[in-house]
Amino acid sequence: MSEPLLIARNAKTDCYLLPSLANRHGLITGATGSGKTVTLQTMAESLSRIGVPVFMADVKGDLTGISQAGAASAKMKALLKDRGLDLPTFAACPVTLWDVFGEQGHPVRATVSDMGPLLLSRMLNLNDTQSGVLNLVFKIADDQGLLLLDLKDLRAMLQHVGENAKDFTLEYGNISAASIGAIQRGLLQIDEQGGDQFFGEPMLDIQDFLQTDSNGHGLVNILAADRLMHAPRLYATFLLWMLSELFEQLPEVGDLDKPKLAFFFDEAHLLFNDAPKVLIERIELVVRLVRSKGVGVYFVTQNPLDIPDRVLGQLGNRVQHVLRAFTPRDQKAVAATAQTMRPRKGLNIEAAISELSVGEALVSMLDEQGRPTETERVFIVPPGSQLGPITAEQRKQLLASSLVAGVYEKTIDRESAYEKIKGRAPAMDDKAVAKAREAMKAPASEAEPANPLMSQVSDLLFGSTGPRGGQREGVAQIAMRSAIRTVGSSIGREIVRGVLGGLLGGGKRR
Repeated sequence: MSEPLLIARNAKTDCYLLPSLANRHGLITGATGSGKTVTLQTMAESLSRIGVPVFMADVKGDLTGISQAGAASAKMKALLKDRGLDLPTFAACPVTLWDVFGEQGHPVRATVSDMGPLLLSRMLNLNDTQSGVLNLVFKIADDQGLLLLDLKDLRAMLQHVGENAKDFTLEYGNISAASIGAIQRGLLQIDEQGGDQFFGEPMLDIQDFLQTDSNGHGLVNILAADRLMHAPRLYATFLLWMLSELFEQLPEVGDLDKPKLAFFFDEAHLLFNDAPKVLIERIELVVRLVRSKGVGVYFVTQNPLDIPDRVLGQLGNRVQHVLRAFTPRDQKAVAATAQTMRPRKGLNIEAAISELSVGEALVSMLDEQGRPTETERVFIVPPGSQLGPITAEQRKQLLASSLVAGVYEKTIDRESAYEKIKGRAPAMDDKAVAKAREAMKAPASEAEPANPLMSQVSDLLFGSTGPRGGQREGVAQIAMRSAIRTVGSSIGREIVRGVLGGLLGGGKRR
């Protein structure tokens, strides 16, 4: 049985997170600059030291300091003395750095099929009709055995379905050109945000998050999210995909002495902003059931109202930093937060929420019986690791010594939907043209006189030779030349852009 983890204290009370109940999820809220990052680092460090792997997104670029031992400055000593807190034991945590763009950490990728139409619809901001068409495209790809691994596969599949919409409509339902176009435009926007680097192979093996070092300390997985935050839908969808991967892949384990993984979802409001009802329901389902897989999910956001009530009700471990009630919405948030925390005699929770200093919080954790403890006004204990970002040289050393060094850096582009569709289309066209030409222009047999009308149609389709040897192109030749030019320019764009190869609602991984 792991010892309780000290998270915060005051002169009279200590607040502990019980490892056996850390998979009951949690919430860290507060205004900008209130101390949420320090709370997150303290909790992550404490979990790591008892052997619990951690995942967290580094939105501001300052969480990487957890990989280095901290040091006591004169300012820190004075502050801790004033608050009656002891100096922490300074030590580093084992860290693996990740980055969707492969710049500040190991690349992280998923295949289009594994992401699935539901999450892709969210990422592309599609309406219900467009989402329905995207579902049909995935279904057709599955039925035809076409792998959707990267964005060029999905583009090729969309083009294939659009060009053959009449053939598919009878079996799969109406497929409008307008919806296909809207999806293609959405993919272009994702491309511009760098999302093409996220789709491909080798895909992330979620087991790489669940590692411990030689000392038995849990690995702290840090995703560089400062650049990713410029594409908020991509950020939110990516984190939700990872959470869903954990839900789908991990076995049922029930209640353990400590979690198999603690997952911190920073800027959690992005997950729920303008999310359709069906996605909110899926998120609620995953959060409710992933507990039985041994995963604790902690949402980090500025305002508790950012979290839907059905999800908020499942977050038992609560840390509330200061909320500044300057607007009617802020005042509503303060009142609502006070009502959701267990009262304590002599503590006016609603008033305290607006009075807290930086690093001070209202804390209510689950007790041994799974009940919220009475809310305490306490100071967050400082982490023993470094506060603030690491240097470029330290980052380089971490990447070189990582357990997954070299595993994800080289991309794989195996045969998939793009290669199959583009590879067979020219051959089919040539065959069709040759067959038509043979039927239309073959000389008539002696028993059958030539048909003048058929000859005129042949000249119209396939061209003719004038009396002085001049060549007139036919409709088929013009169309073929245009198609070849289009294919050529498309391939050229793919080469120039360097498109790389290789959750919910996703197809089967192949």
